[in-house]
Parts: sequence; C-alpha cells; structure tokens
Amino acid sequence: MVIIGCDFHPGFQQIAMVETDTGEIRQLQLAHKQEAEPFYASLRNNEVLVGIEACGYTQWFEQMLEQMGRRCQIGDAAAIRASYVRKQKTDRRDAGHILRLLVEGRFPALWVPTAAERDARQLIVHWHKRVELRTRVKNQLHALALNQRLRLHGKLWTRAGLEQLQALALPPYGAARRAELLRQLEEMDAQIAQLDEAVRKESEARPSAVRLMSHPGVGPVTALAFVLTMGDVQRFRRSRQVASYLGLIPSEHSSGGKQRLGHISKQGNPLLRFLLVEAGHIAVRGDAELRRVYARVRHRHSTGVAKVAVARKLAVRLYWMLRKQIDYAQLRVGPYGGKPVSFCGRK
Repeated sequence: MVIIGCDFHPGFQQIAMVETDTGEIRQLQLAHKQEAEPFYASLRNNEVLVGIEACGYTQWFEQMLEQMGRRCQIGDAAAIRASYVRKQKTDRRDAGHILRLLVEGRFPALWVPTAAERDARQLIVHWHKRVELRTRVKNQLHALALNQRLRLHGKLWTRAGLEQLQALALPPYGAARRAELLRQLEEMDAQIAQLDEAVRKESEARPSAVRLMSHPGVGPVTALAFVLTMGDVQRFRRSRQVASYLGLIPSEHSSGGKQRLGHISKQGNPLLRFLLVEAGHIAVRGDAELRRVYARVRHRHSTGVAKVAVARKLAVRLYWMLRKQIDYAQLRVGPYGGKPVSFCGRK
C-alpha cells in the first residue's frame, strides 16, 4: 500500500509518501501541469491513499484520483494544524505531518459530497451570485430615482414605477447610465427566472427537498441548499451538532468556572446560513411558535440576534424533518421551537 500526504497549492504540490511494504519514504514536489498526472498514473500499487487539507481549487485533482482508482481523503485544515505543535511551518513539514496522521490513523477526514451533489451546489451558488448582482443594479437605480425626488420604495420595480423612472429628465451621462442599468436589470431578470426554474426542477426531483418545502418560509432554494449541504443527516446524532456544523452557535471561552459567550462562530457554510436567516423572515409570518421566539429574543436582545435565533430554530426543525422523514404537518414543535415533542421524552 502507498500512503501519500499532500500539501496542496494552486500551482504545485509537496508530497510525502511511504510504501508500507518496504517502509521507503520519499519527498517530492510536483508541478500540476507537467508532473502530477504522470506521477500518480505511474504508481504500480493498486491500493493508494492520498490525504490533503480542505482548501480551494482541488476539484480537478480529486476527479483525477477517482478516475485512476486512487482513494482520496480530505481533512479538516484547522484540526490538522492544531495537531502540529512545532512553530516551524514549511511545505515539507506539512506534507510529512499529513502523512504521519494518515499512517497513525489520526487523520481528521471530512464528509465529502458526491460529484452530482457538488454540481447541484454550483446551481445554488450561481443563482445567489446573480441575485446579488441584480440587487446592486437595483440599488444604483434606486439612488438615481431618489436624487430626482422619486421615492416609491418597492413600487419602483413595478411597470408604473419603471415608467416613471424612465421619464425622469436626466443629464446625458446620467441618462446613459440609467439606460445601461435598466438593460442589465432586464437581462438579469430573465437569467434569474431561468435559474429559478432550474432550482425548482432540481428540488422537486429530491424527496427530501420536497419534504422541507412543506415548512412555511422554506422555498426551493433553501430546501435544496440544506439537503446538499447536510448530506446524510443520520451522521448528526443531535440537533446541537447541526447548529454547530452551520456555525449558528455562540463562540465560547470559558475557564475557571466562568462562562464567556461571544458572537456566533460562523464556522460553517456561509451561503446556507444566509439562506436560513432569509427564510426565517418569512417563516415567522406563517408559524406562531417561531413568531413568539422572534418577539421574545428581540425584546431581550436585538433584531439581529432574534434573526439568528430563528434561523437556528429553523435549521433544527429541518434537521428533524429529514431525520424522522416527516412533513411540517406532522411536526409537533416543542415549547421553544426546537426538537419535536414526540422525540423529547426519555425512553
């Protein structure tokens, strides 16, 4: 068996490898374009294990190893670094440390979605980026309207509002900018409509996403993003682990009998966390329990804290809906909007 610890960089990789049959250890630096693929193809041993830290720009490398029949594990970068006590950090040391963790069975491997799930994630990211760009265009048009005393709020984007915006008498450069922004807005509306349809079809093709959409405030985008990000929810034993996985729990520095809590950790998928907060805005309108949670936390703390609290409760609900395979109508919510009552009692 060949075990390889790989310190991955955008243009090259530093590897430390050992052949368990002979005990031979080697250190190599491979350029990605010229040397990486021939090297891994030349390994004669059928059983090859490669370990890398979780980082960006590794998709081509993972696909290449999968096609060659090599096994690849992706490790938690923070946990890998925390297990290394030396203050000297070099590429050779990092590769050797990853190799040591693999050989000793201490490598902190992460759950990795399938290729199809990763591709579906790209649909969500693309939708989100286009919506962000459209928001920027709308903000610029709104600023142009306010500078001409046209204050219509959300009605500016209706047909009548856009006609009033186009009728404004602007100087030449201002008029040219308005025309360009309106053209971009029209194009983006058409693109986002196509992406909305693609997301809807992708969500309806997944029973888990359809189940989540039965909850008020949860649409195709949020449901699909939750399913693709969480994967198999059975890997989470408790709802607290879900909140921690999404970065919706407070950071903590407690010692000596004193507990100190800070802002949420944000150690999770930022896009899904954003979507859960957005979905919470709508969920509080259709669910009385979430509305009470929002009002109570807002009264005691602030609006921002209340939004995050609702997002956490919503994430916990969605987790239990997937784990117990129940719809919103079957969800009996506990007194604090958390775990269903039927699963709270001790057995």
